[in-house]
Amino acid sequence: MARPPKALLWAGAAALVLAAVWAWQHFGLGALLTLDNLKASRDALQARVQAQPITTAAIFFAIYVAAAALSIPGALILTLAAGAMFGLGWGLLLVSFASSLGALLAFLAARYLLRDTIQARFGQALAPINEGVRQDGTFYLLTLRLVPVFPFWLVNLMMGLTPIGAGRFYAVSQVGMLAGTAVFVNAGTQLAAVQSAGDILSPGLWGSFVLLGLFPLLAKAGVGWLAQRKVYAKWTRPRSFDRNLVVIGAGAGGLVSAYIAAAVKAKVTLIEGHKMGGDCLNFGCVPSKALIRSAKMAQQLKKAHELGVTDAAGRVDFAAVMQRVHRVIADIAPHDSVERYTGLGVEVLQGHARITSPWTVEVALADGSQQTLTTKNIVIAAGASPFVPPIPGLKEAGFLTSDTVWGLTKLPKRLVVLGGGPIGSELAQSFARLGSAVTQVEMAPRIMGREDPEVSALVTASLRADGVNVLTGHQAVRVEVVDGEKRLIAKAGGVEVAIPFDDLLCAVGRSPRVTGYGLEELGIPLTPRKTIETNAYLQTLYPNIYAVGDVAGPFQFTHTAAHQAWYAAVNALFGRFRRFKADYRVIPWATFTDPEVARVGLSEVEAREQGVAYEVTRYGIDDLDRAIADGAAHGFVKVLTVPGKDRILGVTIVGEHAGDLLAEYVLAMKHGLGLNKILGTIHTYPTLAEANKAVAGEWKRTHAPQTLLQWVGRYHAWERA
Repeated sequence: MARPPKALLWAGAAALVLAAVWAWQHFGLGALLTLDNLKASRDALQARVQAQPITTAAIFFAIYVAAAALSIPGALILTLAAGAMFGLGWGLLLVSFASSLGALLAFLAARYLLRDTIQARFGQALAPINEGVRQDGTFYLLTLRLVPVFPFWLVNLMMGLTPIGAGRFYAVSQVGMLAGTAVFVNAGTQLAAVQSAGDILSPGLWGSFVLLGLFPLLAKAGVGWLAQRKVYAKWTRPRSFDRNLVVIGAGAGGLVSAYIAAAVKAKVTLIEGHKMGGDCLNFGCVPSKALIRSAKMAQQLKKAHELGVTDAAGRVDFAAVMQRVHRVIADIAPHDSVERYTGLGVEVLQGHARITSPWTVEVALADGSQQTLTTKNIVIAAGASPFVPPIPGLKEAGFLTSDTVWGLTKLPKRLVVLGGGPIGSELAQSFARLGSAVTQVEMAPRIMGREDPEVSALVTASLRADGVNVLTGHQAVRVEVVDGEKRLIAKAGGVEVAIPFDDLLCAVGRSPRVTGYGLEELGIPLTPRKTIETNAYLQTLYPNIYAVGDVAGPFQFTHTAAHQAWYAAVNALFGRFRRFKADYRVIPWATFTDPEVARVGLSEVEAREQGVAYEVTRYGIDDLDRAIADGAAHGFVKVLTVPGKDRILGVTIVGEHAGDLLAEYVLAMKHGLGLNKILGTIHTYPTLAEANKAVAGEWKRTHAPQTLLQWVGRYHAWERA
């Protein structure tokens, strides 16, 4: 059934409210709904009930529903009247259903008339409340209903703005308000003894209601405790523990977890089965950025004549480039080394870890020996590995991944890159700049699909300008070897295309490492995305086992792994005193193509999909003095703000050093600073960072008070006269 148009709902609601106000004034209902008036009218009301019981009950029911739906003061008097007129049994029945039905109508009015507007304007601020209601709305609502001190009408309206279902709201209201309703209806049967609300609600009764209201939350805690006992039931808990924390994986998430534990003097063991520093140092962030730097230099030398340098040479020695990549890794490696972390107080074991119970971890050490650790808590930071699609013939022909590509010493003449995401785009551009004939194959309609279309278009144009043959809308079907030549067969629009290559790089994403270290034996569930299922505190099925980083999601960034690690370590070590929910409200990321792409918060596509109202302010970097001087006058800064306000919802920057420029907006969003604050901040001239101030100035000009400025103009004209 289609929902009525909102305009019609507003018109109906307005008519109903006006009618209620008119009736309130015309019939003097405010005077009628008093305790003294009820006492004076009791005999007449009882006589009417005796003469016309069904009609009177129906009228009373309708009045109560209307009063509750319109949040009209006097619910207490009407409830007492029910007891005085109909007695405890029938009075309780009438009020119980009338109050719940009226509450539902008020709830629906708030939902259909106000919720979309409120959520669109304050969606980010309300996100934690919405999530809490989704998970525990029944318990919270039941608590509010069981304690009469919470305003009846306010609960109705506020819950209408949340995601709780109407059916659940009605059912919980029906049950939750029953106790308080019974007390007031019963008081109405003894109306003569009631002089004020204090005669009904004694301190003892108030205390009872408070305890009753706490019952749902206590029950929830009890259910959680029983569920926890059930989870651990088949395991034997050690009497004592060798360690406070065992961390599996020495990537960003594991290193930070271990660092924090050691810093607070906990006994912590860090286990790594391969290389310290994990994927980021050895296969991801560090080597790729080193390669990008060499590729960018090669490109700059090709264009040196644009800067007046006429005899620059740009011959690429690919073996030397790769030697530098490994030299950069080696230079950074001490930051993540065994020696450094041992010095910080972390026990580091190099070997394969397997969780054998919620409190024990077996380690197969590199020297062939085994060691069993007992620990109070475990943090899983196992990372991810490249996903290799099941393309027929791919395995037989051979392929590279973002892990193995760093073993190359000879530049591929013809390189096919599968994948149009950040990794594929960065590597495709870099190898093209170093001299490979690169074809990038992406199944989706555009590369960089997480960003807005205009961002994808700019990056695509840049890749093509560097010689990359970007094929979007092409699905890899199979790999063939014909007369010794390797070919990728891709399909586009039902037509197959053969793409010859010497090397093929799979860059279609990374899969969390969730097998081989005990998750299956412990029964720890996975999400549909094949990450470890965790709650808001990063706890798995077993509350003392945590997961962070790529293996936990929802982001596959080094900085989010480190961010999660703080929450996991603190919750594991101090959770009995206070726990913290992981905060994902302000997560930045960058893709280091040329131009760079950096974003924090919402894109335009995401804002539209989520129904978030927004305004766009855009500044073209081609107008920036420093960008023009550097020969980098391309790209833009795009800021999404709340309509009519300077509060930032999201920022996308495309251009030189976009990842660095984004930091100012990350800080602003984290601490609630708007564009006016950025505009009022002095930025060094000439720098690329002035783009941030420039876009704030664009926003200010758009929102200048035009009427006031007209009057100011008239004032200045008067001054001149």
